[in-house]
Amino acid sequence: MLAYVAKRLLLMLPTLFGVLLVTFIVMQFVPGGPVEQYLAESRGFSGVESGGASYRGNQGVDPKRIEEIKKLYGFDKPATERFWQMLGQFARFDLGRSFFQNKDVWQLVREKLPVSISLGLWTFFISYLIAVPLGVAKAVRAGSRFDLITTLVVLVGYAIPGFVLGVALLVVFGGQLEWFPLRGLTSSNWDELGWGGKIVDYLWHITLPVTAMVVGSFAVTTMLTKNSFLEEIRKQYVLTARAKGLPENRVLWKHVMRNALMPIIAGFPAAFLGAFFTGSLLIETLFSLDGLGLLSYESVIRRDYPVVLGTLYLFTLLGLVTKLLSDLCYVLVDPRVRFD
Repeated sequence: MLAYVAKRLLLMLPTLFGVLLVTFIVMQFVPGGPVEQYLAESRGFSGVESGGASYRGNQGVDPKRIEEIKKLYGFDKPATERFWQMLGQFARFDLGRSFFQNKDVWQLVREKLPVSISLGLWTFFISYLIAVPLGVAKAVRAGSRFDLITTLVVLVGYAIPGFVLGVALLVVFGGQLEWFPLRGLTSSNWDELGWGGKIVDYLWHITLPVTAMVVGSFAVTTMLTKNSFLEEIRKQYVLTARAKGLPENRVLWKHVMRNALMPIIAGFPAAFLGAFFTGSLLIETLFSLDGLGLLSYESVIRRDYPVVLGTLYLFTLLGLVTKLLSDLCYVLVDPRVRFD
């Protein structure tokens, strides 16, 4: 087991290197880099027309001024030197400093993380609390009217994009009925509320965005749970347990449950991490939630390379570690599994 873990940890290094290298190379060919963005913002332009001619970042700017800005951002050095310098920083877990927000990338991540945690935790727990019992009920009643109706509902929910559902929820429950707020995680008078009022206000704001994310996220888990239970129910040991006269509930919850939930439990780490960093960009934008998804998108638009590469490095590293934990969960759930 230790040898397997050591191999997986060593394989993370070339994977991280390849992801960062490809992204860094692509960035060298993207037009409108940080220097042009800075010059355009400092002169009040953003790709608009001025004086009958399209404004282009460094048009009409003193070359010495451009060289000073390049030196400020480190673009006076060759690309290879900047890449190895970045790798050295990342090896020390120094993600750099934002070009435009004058903050460390770590500080920006910490500031945006509470929003992503709120969305991720609620989405993860609600999805599994609905999906696992529903999958078990569908397996026990396989082929019944309940199974067919719930399958149709689950697939329809899975087919509706979260962003489209979010728009519909905002229009109906936020605009027409005015039952829920249209933006943010808290009200403007948050500091004046007591503990009970803060909890109610927070839940009031988080209901619509979490609903938009949950509806399409539990379909896969539901069907996986159902299929796992059906596969276990048809095995010989279940027939033997029933032949011995064991109650159906005991057969289902003591014997079948333990084996059927193995792939689901083993997938907990990946699902838990995915709830934080996937699929939340559009929801954050729609509901005006300042989280990690919106931070990454704005950084790409503004060519804030330290934030783009720093968050990419962090998310990739977390993803690789999570995949390793998912594999190790198989051993914890089923001691028969060996990676030797």
